[in-house]
Amino acid sequence: MTLVPPSAITRDHAAKRLGALATPPGALGRLGELGVWVAACQGQVPPLPLDDPQSVRLVIFAGDHGVAAHGVSAFPPAITGAMVRTFLAGKAGVTALARAHGVQVRVLDLGVDEDFEDLPDDVRATLQQHKVRRGSGAIHLEDALTREETEHALAAGAAVAREEIAAGARLLISGDMGIGNTTPAAALVAVALGLPASEVVGRGTGIDDAALMHKADVIDHAIDRAGIRISDPIETLAALSSADLAATTGYLLEAAGRGVPVLLDGLMSVACALTADRIEPGAAAWYAAGHRSTEPAQSLALSKMGLEPLLDLGLRLGEGSGAVAAVPVVRSAVALLRDVALLSDLMP
Repeated sequence: MTLVPPSAITRDHAAKRLGALATPPGALGRLGELGVWVAACQGQVPPLPLDDPQSVRLVIFAGDHGVAAHGVSAFPPAITGAMVRTFLAGKAGVTALARAHGVQVRVLDLGVDEDFEDLPDDVRATLQQHKVRRGSGAIHLEDALTREETEHALAAGAAVAREEIAAGARLLISGDMGIGNTTPAAALVAVALGLPASEVVGRGTGIDDAALMHKADVIDHAIDRAGIRISDPIETLAALSSADLAATTGYLLEAAGRGVPVLLDGLMSVACALTADRIEPGAAAWYAAGHRSTEPAQSLALSKMGLEPLLDLGLRLGEGSGAVAAVPVVRSAVALLRDVALLSDLMP
């Protein structure tokens, strides 16, 4: 894949339109900059609106992580499956936000360590249509995935992005669900930035100081175990990620390749975005940061990609919630660039 960046010509036209609006110069601040970015991604000035029912779409990639059984999380792995059912019932934090903001939600089981036999056959078939495996390896002891499973997950994520784009998406969001997932995600960031675990590790679901130190040790052991393979981003995914994180990376790569912008959420989506940019340099130009999470690795990865979060609310829920909460900001930016009069139209 050879990535084409957002249109520089369109960006220039959008910036000129922004400067010509009937507002004081610079008065729209980052909203103006965001509107210009959306226009450049779409290749259209003014940009198309993002308020129709299909235009903004969230996919939640769910999976379990073997490392969750090794003291890195405040919650047991069984919560993953329970939360998948909660998403399906529309009763999770992110589904409440999505209803409030008109965002379409889809949840997929890429690697949850159960079969969901209690669900109706049609629901289970849809949920698991891209499933790679049950759970992923404990990364400090073994690879998360085989090379074949990694490629399967990347391809699955790419297929999901194509499906969402075909359904009308003009802005994509990736969400996550998986107890223990901040550990492999932090490992991906540590590898990409060449940092020790102590500088990237965070409290995830709310672990105490002792567990935080243990989590850092687990990440360092995982990276040491992976050895020289960390120089290859695909091998990094196999050694240190999971089925859901590899699929998220494939989803983000495909979105960039097809010229559809993505609003990133917390640590998981940002770690995958950073990995996608390692695989295809320039992918990050298609991403905007919905919010700043409380995880140190997320802020470090955003800084590396040159992305400044739209919101900073102290959120650490995951699920795609911070990005969904930022959707009205993106829509506001588009509306301003589309609907504000030009100063020249007001002059006699």
